[in-house]
Amino acid sequence: MIALFLTKTINSIRKHRSLTLRMKSSLQIASEATLKPITEVAASLGIPEPYIEPHGKNKAKIDLNLLDEYQDRPDGKYVLVTAITPTPLGEGKTTTTIGLSMALNRLGRKASAAIRQSSLGPVFGIKGGGAGGGYSQVIPLEESILHLTGDIHALAVAHNLLAALTDNAWLKDSPKGLDIDPERIQIRRVMDVNDRFLRYMTIGQGGPLHGVPRETGFDIAVASELMAILALVSGQGNVEALRNLRERIGRMVVAFSKSGAPISADDIRGAGAATVLMRETLKPTLMQTIENTPAFIHAGPFANIAHGNSSILADRIALKVADYVVTESGFGMDMGGEKFFDIKCRASGLRPHVAVLVATVRALKSHTGKYAITPGKPLPPELLQENPDEVYEGGSNLRKQIENVRKFGVPVIVALNRYPEDFPSEVEAVRRIAEEAGARGMASSTVFAEGGKGGEALAQLVIDAVEGEQTEEFRFLYELEQPIKNKIETIAREIYGAADVSYSEAADEQIARFEMAGFGNLPICMAKTHLSLSHDPQIKGAPTGFTFPIREVRASVGAGFIYPLAGNMMTMPGFGSQPSAFDIDIDENGNTVGLF
Repeated sequence: MIALFLTKTINSIRKHRSLTLRMKSSLQIASEATLKPITEVAASLGIPEPYIEPHGKNKAKIDLNLLDEYQDRPDGKYVLVTAITPTPLGEGKTTTTIGLSMALNRLGRKASAAIRQSSLGPVFGIKGGGAGGGYSQVIPLEESILHLTGDIHALAVAHNLLAALTDNAWLKDSPKGLDIDPERIQIRRVMDVNDRFLRYMTIGQGGPLHGVPRETGFDIAVASELMAILALVSGQGNVEALRNLRERIGRMVVAFSKSGAPISADDIRGAGAATVLMRETLKPTLMQTIENTPAFIHAGPFANIAHGNSSILADRIALKVADYVVTESGFGMDMGGEKFFDIKCRASGLRPHVAVLVATVRALKSHTGKYAITPGKPLPPELLQENPDEVYEGGSNLRKQIENVRKFGVPVIVALNRYPEDFPSEVEAVRRIAEEAGARGMASSTVFAEGGKGGEALAQLVIDAVEGEQTEEFRFLYELEQPIKNKIETIAREIYGAADVSYSEAADEQIARFEMAGFGNLPICMAKTHLSLSHDPQIKGAPTGFTFPIREVRASVGAGFIYPLAGNMMTMPGFGSQPSAFDIDIDENGNTVGLF
């Protein structure tokens, strides 16, 4: 038996390595793709030339006045792609989103993808960019994940301007009478690079000419409230959207006074300047996939810190010009998925027709709790062995995430992101789990290796669900009028499986302060680990009976939500020992290398 096990293990590893060696890198594949002029891509959606603002040859911003012209057009079909609780490697959710949009086009539906902008944190860290991969990616890859059209940079400058004006208002008492409590300044600085050394720091050192010392820190730029605001701005056209941006920035709470009154960006007279810096960021960026399918890229809030969805404005434009719009939410259904429904759909008024839940065999096996998957290290050899029983055991997480989608009255389809080393018996185990849990169906997806062709079975299931009879009615998980704690506990119990919620003394005080200030009717945006349904990344599967701990609660009043921090959730990531930045360089011909 031992000899047979070793033989199977060795053969499986050889097969995996052989296939990996034969597969080109995503950057190599992207460099060999045939690009269409971005004006042609826009024309394929019927976007008139006056609304196209090219940024070079391969990308363009879309003028929001298009929404005014097309406001009477019916919307296309709205498809959400979410996932089971992922491993640290990710399960291919963005790749599936892009591949599904390409597959829908192959089946005769005019489709578009709508995804978030990549943060430079994970690009230079370990997880990678958020533009797909293999034969299912946005191209040019390098342009799509590095800077794009500069929205994150503009946002970071606007955020840091507000932070500087807040400290200046405290130091100079200007505007007068705010009486800012330096211990309760809420806004921190941001930058779009992982840097754990900036999480906690003292600023204002060097004597009176250089400020007054106080403790603060940095967050990653995509954790800025301005990023959440950008993603949630709505409006029928450029003027309405710009006005909504200005109003939301003005409501941002940057500090509290010594008497406990909230102090806003309007109070420190910084909202107008921040709006001016961000006005161009309102326009979504249009690019194309490797099969020339249009892809809108806009906003990039993290899902384990913020609400983890691309912008309402991009979705609105896409829905007016495409038959199908495939968008994604960050990490698992318990993270970006729940926030898509309870936060984004509330703000937009849009309702998805179907949700696609991405899973992988390796992730389901990991949810048995038997395997440690570490970025930068080979998968455990035992994980690559045929074992449908482990898939079924770890399938508890898939069952729970299907249940979570169905709580919102949305039909769900399971997409198995299939790897070459997956065994037919394991694929069948996933199908069995999906059907037993109430999914509309399960399809294997091989879009990474085959592009749109590898997603046709999935696309057909989506078409059948969307264009068939709708038997359920969309609903939210909680009512906004409920107290903050009730909403937190509803999410923890219904979505995560917790038995109870505990609050630190600081969290209790913060909740009381926010409710007293009139912020109690906002939705909840939980900041927790994406690696578990619980607060603890080590707890796999579908845990129950645990206590969910809230250590701190913050208010993003401009964005329009309360966000509690659970466990050890950090708002500024750090680099590991082998960050991706080590491998990124320029070759002898001036080409970028090392980007996935």
